[in-house]
Amino acid sequence: MPSPSQARFVFMGSDEIAVPVLNFLAAESDSVKLVGLYTQPDRARGRGKKIQPNSIKQWAMEHEVPVFQPEKFDDHAIQKLADLKSGVIVVMAYGHLLPQPVLDIPAFGIFNIHTSLLPELRGASPIETAVASGMSMSGVTLMKLVLKMDAGPICDQQVVDIDENETGGSYRAKLGQAGPEILSRNLPSIIAGTINETSQEESKATYCRLLVKQDGQLDFSKPARELAERVRGLFPWPGCTVVIGKTRLKVGMAGWSPENANSAPGTIVQADNQIVSVATEEGTFHITQFQKPGGRLLGVGEFLRGFPIEVGQQFISQEMHGLVSMKPVSHKRVFQLYQKS
Repeated sequence: MPSPSQARFVFMGSDEIAVPVLNFLAAESDSVKLVGLYTQPDRARGRGKKIQPNSIKQWAMEHEVPVFQPEKFDDHAIQKLADLKSGVIVVMAYGHLLPQPVLDIPAFGIFNIHTSLLPELRGASPIETAVASGMSMSGVTLMKLVLKMDAGPICDQQVVDIDENETGGSYRAKLGQAGPEILSRNLPSIIAGTINETSQEESKATYCRLLVKQDGQLDFSKPARELAERVRGLFPWPGCTVVIGKTRLKVGMAGWSPENANSAPGTIVQADNQIVSVATEEGTFHITQFQKPGGRLLGVGEFLRGFPIEVGQQFISQEMHGLVSMKPVSHKRVFQLYQKS
């Protein structure tokens, strides 16, 4: 039986990044009782496209925590949540916009761990966008959830540096570890209902959007640094690509140098066992890993033995659209932009 001193918590999340937070909550069993876990319904995953649970549901099953997977919060789902009688709900990477009746359920509120330093990078892809935009730091924000997306009052923030060779994947792992740290600092005041809240400055808000595969296209009329940052930020998903002839190749790791190659943008100016270098409008773009369709990611030396690339050949520039905006951009609008280009 739960101790009278335990606070009843519900957790909502759908991405592996939230597993460290779940591990933290499980370890706080003296003060926290996890009475339910909400995650997205099972989806088709992997190459075989088999229906399977995500990592959050797998964690819940291993720890014998009741799992709920509503497609939406209709009256039935809202009543089920209310029946859990939770005092606190913690959200991280859930993927659902919660309606006001859900926000009204827990006595002490719903707290979201958002992976940016709000009000910067509100929206769906703050991790990848921070790296792809060349930012030197971002972090996590503990905020009180309100109806408007990522606009609730800030309770705490933690800065996490973005290293020079950071990728979207490696930075995601770092931010995942920052989640338990920021929650640990604030858990006593959350349970007591005494946590401090500071309103966001709306005038400083920026937005990132859902990513699409077309965001991995590269335009060699852009500066080499911008291309390298895009490659790092969008690795491993959706990944960046280059087109040579009729073949689209995925780019793994890439870098840049400020020296201009004095060739037309997209022209390959070096191709050897170590690197494929490409002229851009400003600086030179260096690729060290490629993957061809149906193949695996290889270092340049091994890749070129099966797919020759020669100096003087040209990668075809493709339209690149910005990832950060001053107001929200709908998923539909993103596809419209790429259809026009």
